[in-house]
Amino acid sequence: MHNTQNTGILLDSGTNEMEIMEFTIANNTFGINVAKVKNILMDNIVKPVPHSHPSVEGVFKSRDVLLTVINLPHYLGLENDNDLDRSLFIVTNFNQISVAFRVDTVEGINRISWNDIERPLYNGDDSVTTGIANYDNRLITILDFEKIVTEISPENGIQISTITSMGERADSDLPIILVEDSMMLSKMILECLDLAGFKNITLFNNGEEAWLFLRELSGTDNISDTVACIITDIEMPKMDGHRLTKLIKTDKTLKSIPVVIFSSLINDEMRRKGESLGADAQLSKPEIGNLVGVIDSLFIGKEHHH
Repeated sequence: MHNTQNTGILLDSGTNEMEIMEFTIANNTFGINVAKVKNILMDNIVKPVPHSHPSVEGVFKSRDVLLTVINLPHYLGLENDNDLDRSLFIVTNFNQISVAFRVDTVEGINRISWNDIERPLYNGDDSVTTGIANYDNRLITILDFEKIVTEISPENGIQISTITSMGERADSDLPIILVEDSMMLSKMILECLDLAGFKNITLFNNGEEAWLFLRELSGTDNISDTVACIITDIEMPKMDGHRLTKLIKTDKTLKSIPVVIFSSLINDEMRRKGESLGADAQLSKPEIGNLVGVIDSLFIGKEHHH
């Protein structure tokens, strides 16, 4: 069917908007960031994989790529005996892997401001919702596809072993800000950075919270004593990481702070966007070892060691 890469929908960078592809499962409306969608395929013969996660339907080959199929209705507990004609796959690509998700229908693509995306009040560790978008008088649940994939296949997530294999590292009290909305991912990133010796990290849940904090610092002296480095995700409710980067890099005192974008969305197009906004480094999740390496390289020779 259509390939989203060629629909000509290219957003200006840093406008705090995203394109979401709307799809349904059992008459519920969900959304996925178009930046994660590779294409949409009609039903294929899926070959079961023994001993896999209960929501993994199996695999099939598309254009010489072996795709794992995640049965999203099953995963979300929305299976229905009458829906045997589920015949669409949304093929995604993020965290450097491709996965096919079975859905009922694909409704189309809408442009939505992150500002219109709210986090549900209950959003514990087991929540698979990035946020709820209020669009055209209807609510669209934006699913956390990274979390779904990490839960089904932990080896594709952030690996603590990459940090422990670095051996003994000196502790550092460099003041680092982490901006990440997923509770699961922020826990893992904080744990890894702590293991890597970074003991002075402040977490913000979205770009807006981080910006409110940073804006207060704008115009103050010795800003690097308060914030030495900012690590930010891209997809977040209220304000995304691109918008945050743009605001930091167009502020005369804040722009000196290095901004590292750490996101599952990093590909060539996203890299160009980030560069145009002034990001100092951009890394794809789940490469946590690379993140530590980049922080090290930014501060070689200027370390605050104990």
